[in-house]
Amino acid sequence: MSDELEKGLEGVLVAESELSFIDGEAGRLIYRGYPIEELARNASFEEVVYLLWHGELPDAHELEQFAAAMADERSLEADVHRLVRDLAEADADPMAALRTVVSTLSAHDPDVDGDPTDEAVNLRKGRRITAKIPTALAAFARRRNGNDPVAPREELGHAENFLYMLNDEEPDEVLSETFDMALVLHADHGLNASTFAAKVTASTLADLHAAITSAIGALSGSLHGGANQDVMELLREVDASEKGAHQWVEDALAEGRRVPGFGHRVYDVKDPRAEILGEKSRALGEAGDLKWYEYSRDIEEFLVPEKGLAPNVDFYSASTYYQMDVPVDVYTPIFAMSRVGGWIAHVLEQYDDNRLIRPRSRYVGPDERSVPPVDER
Repeated sequence: MSDELEKGLEGVLVAESELSFIDGEAGRLIYRGYPIEELARNASFEEVVYLLWHGELPDAHELEQFAAAMADERSLEADVHRLVRDLAEADADPMAALRTVVSTLSAHDPDVDGDPTDEAVNLRKGRRITAKIPTALAAFARRRNGNDPVAPREELGHAENFLYMLNDEEPDEVLSETFDMALVLHADHGLNASTFAAKVTASTLADLHAAITSAIGALSGSLHGGANQDVMELLREVDASEKGAHQWVEDALAEGRRVPGFGHRVYDVKDPRAEILGEKSRALGEAGDLKWYEYSRDIEEFLVPEKGLAPNVDFYSASTYYQMDVPVDVYTPIFAMSRVGGWIAHVLEQYDDNRLIRPRSRYVGPDERSVPPVDER
């Protein structure tokens, strides 16, 4: 047993997985052998979730059945809707609200008492969780603005349906395709912090809802999923300052501020997902207002040679979502809405070959001491 200390478990192998591979030096990401670029451009989110859960891309019949089964599970129970209303009226943080809702969904799941290691049970649970998260999130976003929730429509795809429920307006083809591509890009990414949190929880033989609730909690931190919201707030600061992006960043660095959306624990080069989202941000800007893409591009052009850091997925997802009129504080919940597909796939792997995850820590506290009487302390 090694006594070597690796803070953050950096470089420590703790599992084997067939789900995704990251080549940080070459800037490559693959899901089950398929390059992310091909999946993002040629497969829907439903197809990618099926791939992650079942190991292969679905054929036309399998896709039709899977998408229909997902659509059948989108509606929320009445008391879950009441919970969403109460959270919105209390002005809860969106990630805290989502975490609470997912935990509550377990009480209404018909498989709640099923064997936590039964794959068929978990696939049914996973389908319900994945289908209901967009409905809950859209309802929360509307409720806090004083608007009634919009019921899901079974004939719309997963991405398209969320935008419809959020805005009470069917999105055009460009918006639907862009959002679907963003969900594909975020669906899985190796053993990141939230995925590891899900696996740790599952390793205790807690159920799938508990594992996904743990993952949402881990994703809420600014060092993980929260960075895309921070990026958009930065871009709005740049816009308000009228300094220009280069000067704003130079001043921010001089003040010791950190610029979010740059650098990654795994990638040494530009995140391949950032490449794709950058293209989508520009395309949306060309149809509307290019300034958000241009601010982002200018910051990248300044920071890459200045700091040797490349953009990660959060950097261009911010301006992409903003141009789609998605509320800024909903960016991280959307990350969860996508990544739940990967979380569930990793939990299935954990259950399939489970061992309780129990690392050690090195004790560095005081030597053994005697407890003095309370009046002598």
